[in-house]
Amino acid sequence: MNNILFFLTPKAMCSYLYDDYTMRQALEKMEVAGYAALPILNRRGEYRGTLTEGDLLWAIKNVCYMDMRQAEAHRIMEIYRRRDNVPVRVTTSMHDLVDRASSQNFVPVVDDKDAFIGIITRRAIINYCRDLMFPED
Repeated sequence: MNNILFFLTPKAMCSYLYDDYTMRQALEKMEVAGYAALPILNRRGEYRGTLTEGDLLWAIKNVCYMDMRQAEAHRIMEIYRRRDNVPVRVTTSMHDLVDRASSQNFVPVVDDKDAFIGIITRRAIINYCRDLMFPED
């Protein structure tokens, strides 16, 4: 397997946040999506970072002082993010993809113009490896 696009979940099937969302909008979107981390995109579709539940929780405590009304006044790009998931390009090697996925739940994928085209989940890679290693199961 040499093409990372085999593992891609396309943007149309991904949950994501826009960088102009408020903290409250992000919290609601994350609750509906059911994910602990979501990619952040700008309105041009470029990847801007990753927001986790933990990042959001600390921001609500430290920036909004536990007041959900204040969460409507702050944009998510104001939030300190412990770590952004580093994206890969469509031309990234499988070796580099697996290396990146070993430390991230998902790997954002961007094209040569930095437009977000989807994610590759660590689960997709592990399932593929499992099927190769244990085809009879």
